[in-house]
Amino acid sequence: MAEQIPLCPVRSAAAAANCKRAAYFSAAGPGPGAERPSRYQLEDESAHLDEMPLMMSEEGFENDESDYHKLPRARIMRRKRGLEWFVCGGWKFLCTSCCDWLINICQRKRELKARTVWLGYPEKCEEKHPRNSIKNQKYNVFTFIPGVLYEQFKFFLNLYFLVVSCSQFVPALKIGYLYTYWAPLGFVLAVTIMREATDEFRRFQRDKEVNSQLYSKLTVRGKVQVKSSDIQVGDLIIVEKNQRIPSDMVFLRTSEKAGSCFIRTDQLDGETDWKLRVAVSCTQRLPALGDLFSINAYVYAQKPQLDIHSFEGTFTRVGLLDLELNQLTKALFLALVALSVVMVTLQGFSGAWYRSLFRFLLLFSYIIPISLRVNLDMGKAAYGWMIMKDENIPGTVVRTSTIPEELGRLVYLLTDKTGTLTRNEMVFKRLHLGTVSYGTDTMDEIQNHLVNSYSQMQSQASGNNASSAPPRKAQSSAPKVRKSVSSRVHEAVKAVALCHNVTPVYEARSAAGETEFAEADQDFSDDNRTYQASSPDEVALVQWTESVGLTLVNRDLTSMQLRTPGGQILTYCILQTFPFTSESKRMGVIVRDESTAEITFYMKGADVAMSTVVQYNDWLEEECGNMAREGLRTLVVAKRALTEEQYQDFESRYNQAKLSIHDRTLKVAAVVESLEREMELLCLTGVEDQLQADVRPTLEMLRNAGIKIWMLTGDKLETATCIAKSSHLVSRTQDTHVFRPVTSRGEAHLELNAFRRKHDCALVISGDSLEVCLKYYEHEFVELACQCPAVVCCRCAPTQKAHIVKLLQQHTGRRTCAIGDGGNDVSMIQAADCGIGIEGKEGRQASLAADFSVPQFKHIGRLLMVHGRSSYKRSAALSQFVMHRGLIISTMQAVFSSIFYFASVPLYQGFLMVGYATVYTMFPVFSLVLDQDVKPEMAMLYPELYKDLTKGRSLSCKTFLVWVLISIYQGGILMSGALVLFESEFVHVVAISFTALVLTELLMVALTVRTWHWLMAVAELLSLGCYVASLAFLNKYFDVAFITTVTFVWKVSAITVVSCLPLYVLKYLKRKLSPPSYSKLSS
Repeated sequence: MAEQIPLCPVRSAAAAANCKRAAYFSAAGPGPGAERPSRYQLEDESAHLDEMPLMMSEEGFENDESDYHKLPRARIMRRKRGLEWFVCGGWKFLCTSCCDWLINICQRKRELKARTVWLGYPEKCEEKHPRNSIKNQKYNVFTFIPGVLYEQFKFFLNLYFLVVSCSQFVPALKIGYLYTYWAPLGFVLAVTIMREATDEFRRFQRDKEVNSQLYSKLTVRGKVQVKSSDIQVGDLIIVEKNQRIPSDMVFLRTSEKAGSCFIRTDQLDGETDWKLRVAVSCTQRLPALGDLFSINAYVYAQKPQLDIHSFEGTFTRVGLLDLELNQLTKALFLALVALSVVMVTLQGFSGAWYRSLFRFLLLFSYIIPISLRVNLDMGKAAYGWMIMKDENIPGTVVRTSTIPEELGRLVYLLTDKTGTLTRNEMVFKRLHLGTVSYGTDTMDEIQNHLVNSYSQMQSQASGNNASSAPPRKAQSSAPKVRKSVSSRVHEAVKAVALCHNVTPVYEARSAAGETEFAEADQDFSDDNRTYQASSPDEVALVQWTESVGLTLVNRDLTSMQLRTPGGQILTYCILQTFPFTSESKRMGVIVRDESTAEITFYMKGADVAMSTVVQYNDWLEEECGNMAREGLRTLVVAKRALTEEQYQDFESRYNQAKLSIHDRTLKVAAVVESLEREMELLCLTGVEDQLQADVRPTLEMLRNAGIKIWMLTGDKLETATCIAKSSHLVSRTQDTHVFRPVTSRGEAHLELNAFRRKHDCALVISGDSLEVCLKYYEHEFVELACQCPAVVCCRCAPTQKAHIVKLLQQHTGRRTCAIGDGGNDVSMIQAADCGIGIEGKEGRQASLAADFSVPQFKHIGRLLMVHGRSSYKRSAALSQFVMHRGLIISTMQAVFSSIFYFASVPLYQGFLMVGYATVYTMFPVFSLVLDQDVKPEMAMLYPELYKDLTKGRSLSCKTFLVWVLISIYQGGILMSGALVLFESEFVHVVAISFTALVLTELLMVALTVRTWHWLMAVAELLSLGCYVASLAFLNKYFDVAFITTVTFVWKVSAITVVSCLPLYVLKYLKRKLSPPSYSKLSS
């Protein structure tokens, strides 16, 4: 960063300071693809469809490559034209386009440009920058009420009842009291507003917690504490050790003399490795911190570039159940209109028939239950409360209370690797020398060999000193002799202890910031030492050498020091360092032993890269395969002894190659490769990336539940494959197809053909190859990948992760869930239908942006198998029962109007309608949120039960039609039975039918329940008690003298039995003849 932004001195008397660019206007520098178009953009919009078959021979690619760029990457449907297009959604497209145009006019984005920032003086900035704050809120004070109302009335159900309620202000259309329509609608809106306000307040509290973190700001008067949200562009901020970097920053100065500092980029790319950064040289050389204000300098930064630093804004999620219910509501509305038209037709269209039509629409409006939304919303709130109160998954937080039932319908689970499946804590597990292997239980033998070897060397050195023998230089032509096990172990451990890029770090005794350079006041004891490196594997290897007795105690750019088991300090001069690259897959170092003047070239790397540079052996390939099957990350270690003449020759050629103007990289690589020949194979190491607790059984449970798991990681291919095997994401019996790197359409075509021939194998593909496949063969690739039991995508960028989620949603139509723990997973989490964040080492950004937050990956099993399954089945039963409650009373109204000459007169008025939808039936119906078909333990033990939910059979057209038929049957029986059994007065019809209706609803709830809870019984008795008690006050609607007679009781009982008993018999026969999958478990 510092190299890309010039630090410019000026001659004026203005003060100067550091620059901090706000997080949402970061200038990260032009990336490798800054000027490229979108990766997935079609090359030619006017091109015809791609009709080329995927399975074709290699001869098919002898054509000109330019022909391929004329073909789009996916098959698209032909657009509809004219009136058909307008009716089938064109009107919505036109309205959306107009709204977007108006918004763009009102909110024009200002042009981004380069900036000049004065160090330490934010007030000198020429333009206004956004605040350095994180915002996950959906609304503000002004948009809350309009936003919530829009979110509610965009659903057809609520919009319909708004129109119906408004119609009651027209005298000719009024058929009852205003409160019978406005009271339920107001109650629904009040509950929704309170729920949204609660969620919004929680989001506000989380944002406030993050934005209120304190940092030290350097001013002319000294240090002051400022909140993260109050940091401005141009401020000088002091970041302490283990403190999060609050925004984009230019690294000006550090307490380390060389100006180096190790940082983590886990919030950007998900990698928790330590990366070395060097401060700006001119500010690092200043004697004291206060001198930053004595220089005259400013930063000229280029214009902001598109990056992954910004997370302002959240997605408004709507569950699939809500969308399905919205479609069923539209079907009910069509039935309502059809029934009203039939009634007017039978009436003969006499008189003002259109007024009668509208009155029938109002009379039958209970077909569409307004209480459906409020019952579902309250149910979702109850599900969220149950999840957070579950003692088996402590720490789980429900951040979005609108989609808990989505957890019960997942088909694809997309997960990050580092910090999600693994702890990112490497542990040394195996050392193999070819003829002997050492594991965790035999590390003491290595320690004994090392002690003996260094003891012999020290005694020999003492003898040489007594005889005044000069140190002998390495002789490459020395005869080869068979080494002892102790010497081989010693050479291997020493190579591991020297060949790395690890730096030991010691804590200062004094408080941070009290001294400018604290190296002189440091504690160099073993307890105070920590290791920092760009890879956790490197740290694990150095920690292992320390555990067996060979300790790295110091390192700088030119030397490193090791301490032997006997306490002797060995100093090695670092002559050359060859860092690890993804192309070479190996790293090396040339060191000179100060005590013997021996020069040795050490190198380690992946087996595929090292197998060609080491001497012939017959065990390396086999042992690498064995360790990989155990889930270990392997490294091959080798060495080559150099004479002084050989090294001088190499150094001259190496320096000359680095000065080349043309093909410098190739020439440098060629010189280094001249050393990588016939190297002596020392050992093979195995390091394990420790998995999160219970990852293996959790993944197996999800796989048995029919959930396909995709692992999307930014790690390299070898590491991702290793973790996929060790975590049992890919079972040991399954083959793994590693997608070869492809760069063109032809290569992608051939590789897809090869992949198509594989069956039941996991796919491993890199991000670059994935990009090429999606560019030319999106549909074909997704189709093939979805057939795999598991998919591993490595080297994935954050935007690529989100794109994969959207592809699965578009091509499969199934529900997706994304799980991650870092800032680089936020885009994937927000793109999925359901996002789960894990609070780990990579911060809280993923958990704050997710719908659900869990402390460990293992909790996902219970979250899905128990709570997800129960939430979906309960919501399905609740919604269908609420619709049944409205259909049955509308059926009774239809029968009543038909018998009385199709008159548009209401059967029940006033409080009867309000009471029926609330106090008389609300509590028993809502108690269905406590129902369960199997116990949680059984749901965890048999995850196969989860498979049935993904097909959506709990709420489908079939189940909906069944409930419609039940409603028609019961409504017809109740109304016709009351008309047949009443004697003289019409008020008796109302009393008999309404009482039978209430009892039928209570019995239907009891008939639906599968596992009784004590609250269910209380709800039934409470509702029945409320109705019986209210009869004394309903003399306006009922004949009080009649309802106390035996005649009333037996008539109501007879009608109720006829309406419910056949349904109970049918249910009993169905359970006997075709029992559900859970019946055997529940019994």
